Amino acid sequence: MESKIAKHICLKNHPVAVLRADSMPEQSIAFKRGKWGCVVALIKAASQGKIAAAAKDTTVCMGGRAGLGFQGYEHGWIEYFLSTGNDKIPHSEFYKKTPELAKIFTETIPKVESPACLVFKPLDMVGENEKPECIIFLVNADQLSGLTTLANYDRVSQNNVQVNFASGCGQAVLYPLAAEEKGEETCYIGMTDPSARKVISKELMSFSIPYSRFVEMEQEADGCFFATDTWETIKKRI
Repeated sequence: MESKIAKHICLKNHPVAVLRADSMPEQSIAFKRGKWGCVVALIKAASQGKIAAAAKDTTVCMGGRAGLGFQGYEHGWIEYFLSTGNDKIPHSEFYKKTPELAKIFTETIPKVESPACLVFKPLDMVGENEKPECIIFLVNADQLSGLTTLANYDRVSQNNVQVNFASGCGQAVLYPLAAEEKGEETCYIGMTDPSARKVISKELMSFSIPYSRFVEMEQEADGCFFATDTWETIKKRI
């Protein structure tokens, strides 16, 4: 499956398809059970042409388990780690001003049907009988501009792209996963999580599209502003 959008925005990596699966594919890149790893690294690997996968028992990071929909946050620790810390957590992230605000965040992120496994696969490796849940683009500012404009191109409303606070994988995976499950079409900008940014190149952000909306945007890609002189000028510097 090739992407017209990827061609128009001169994407140098692969759009990443996120698929539900009953088990991790053989030869897929995955974290060893019990060993911590950042889920964003799996997305990055897929954008570089590899197949990666995650399941609950291979995802040690609490933010990763929540960000992939495997399990909600367990309270008593996470709200302090995300905020001010306490006597038992001297090194916290200070992403929320108070533990109360952090707890509200953990309680209000989207809930999805818990997958047995999520597979991250280059879009052009998706088979005819496979249906992704969402598509993730890792893009620079110019490419993000194109995707955001395209997401609003055929819509009456102007708020068809959102940026929500979450872990990097929560932004890139959980929000569009929930949107696809509910039949919603909102796209999501992600990788604003400072912890996730340590794993990817400094110029990259994520743009995630529920799969049903991705199909629609693909159909619009050839007849929109991508054919204008303005976009041609931008393409030359991407």
